Amino acid sequence: MRTLLELLRILFIFVILGGLGWALIENIYTTNEATEGYSWFGALAVLVLLFLVYRNKLQFFGWYEGEGRKKLSRNVSVTLLFTSIILIITPFILGSLLS
Repeated sequence: MRTLLELLRILFIFVILGGLGWALIENIYTTNEATEGYSWFGALAVLVLLFLVYRNKLQFFGWYEGEGRKKLSRNVSVTLLFTSIILIITPFILGSLLS
């Protein structure tokens, strides 16, 4: 039962927080027509950031108490953070190069 509750919690976190994150980033991409076609990079960046926050903070406050709960290493966290920043910037680069 705890696993099911944790899965529902993860789904809720990703849908609600992902929607809020996407709403913030979408406004930035819609101001420039060249970036609208590549806005899915921003959506992917939001998912990477949510994964990072869940694995490093949010998993310790849920119902699941299994043995596999541990933070991501610092190197992996920094890599994921820079990956999401690059994914947020990518539509602007591709929009200016390909239009």
